[in-house]
Amino acid sequence: MIEPVRSFSAELAVIGSGMAGFAASVFAVNRGIATALTGNSGAMAYTTGYLDLLGRVDGSTLSAADPWLALADLRSTQPHHPLSRIAAADIRNGFDEFTRFLGESGLAYSRAGEHNLTALTPAGTLKHTLCMPATMLAGPRALAERTACTVVAFEGLKGFSAREVVANLGSRWPGLVAQRIAFPDMGRGEVYAEVMARALEVPATREKLAAVLKGVAGQARVIGLPAILGMHRPDRVHAELQRLTGLEIFEIPTMPPSVPGVRLRELLEQALPKTGVTLIPQHKVAQLRFDAEGASLDLHDSFGAIRIRARAVILATGRFLSGGLEAQPHGIREPLLDLPVTQPAGRADWYRERYTDERGHAIHRAGIEVDDESRPLGRDGRRCSERLFAAGVILAHQDWIRSRSGAGIAIASAYKAVEAAARYLRPASTGPSSQGCA
Repeated sequence: MIEPVRSFSAELAVIGSGMAGFAASVFAVNRGIATALTGNSGAMAYTTGYLDLLGRVDGSTLSAADPWLALADLRSTQPHHPLSRIAAADIRNGFDEFTRFLGESGLAYSRAGEHNLTALTPAGTLKHTLCMPATMLAGPRALAERTACTVVAFEGLKGFSAREVVANLGSRWPGLVAQRIAFPDMGRGEVYAEVMARALEVPATREKLAAVLKGVAGQARVIGLPAILGMHRPDRVHAELQRLTGLEIFEIPTMPPSVPGVRLRELLEQALPKTGVTLIPQHKVAQLRFDAEGASLDLHDSFGAIRIRARAVILATGRFLSGGLEAQPHGIREPLLDLPVTQPAGRADWYRERYTDERGHAIHRAGIEVDDESRPLGRDGRRCSERLFAAGVILAHQDWIRSRSGAGIAIASAYKAVEAAARYLRPASTGPSSQGCA
């Protein structure tokens, strides 16, 4: 028996539910564009929750305190880099629009400022980032002011050590001390950050933890915790724990998969359908075809075949981890449309001899080419389709890991792609809808 096909229609289909795909969906619904989002979940659960724009310029061992100045340098030295091809005003607008959506959905973020924030890593080292969750902001402030602080770890929690944080930062942060406690009602075996986060959504658990934190704070008025302050509505959990303790509290990301990354993904999966987005997550698009009327996306799940019809498509499938690119014995390919991939001449050129080579590795700059309207180019150098756009780290000419620019490339290129798609879909109307994203 032939299974019936479940059909959905939209003006815009976004393929890829990582940072770029989610951001593109936010920008699209803000412009009143009927949107469908599908694809693999991407690597969001492996992120820290920080939204980096540009933390380091290639060729430099120093972090970039001023990302906007670093962008100007990037434009002069790497004109083909995705961020070099997007106006600074559009990058700032993209960050502001995306973080505003997150805040309105229950996950407050800092706004994009003139300078990067100094953020703590799970190992107690420092990095630069443009925006961070409100639950983490007290950390950089306490570091800058050298405020006495107690960093608290939990017995049985792997991927976070208060002693390691103090060992790495103690010389520049006087009054930083480490404590280790048991999490309420979880015994002394192995515990998990996600389970702890969900437990703290229960008022009784917060009260028990607050009592223990007050007992180990000592003279410090600031407490650093691994990122466990709730999976949903963390701002409310954070505020309540501060009220119960009378202390200023901030989160530090743990090793991945981390609560802030899972938190961000789950929030977007819950918030976007409320705006009208058709969300089909955790499914890989098997086939994408274009015709005179639009595009057809074919998927399949345990209930049978799914088809999405759309007038335009944004390809935001990521790189190797998300399946946007595939590394094969004879080269790197884009598997969905077989788009040409800019890549090293041969497999022997993918990596340098030394893994830690400061120049990086050529494979990390592989990706697809797009024109100035974010449309992917074919082997003849011409647009593959007027209906196809691309965003995120599938774009060529960037090493987002070394430059600390993954979220920046995702958000900024998604903003640009949606603006271009909006001009195609509605030539007489661009810009966010007055209805916003509520």
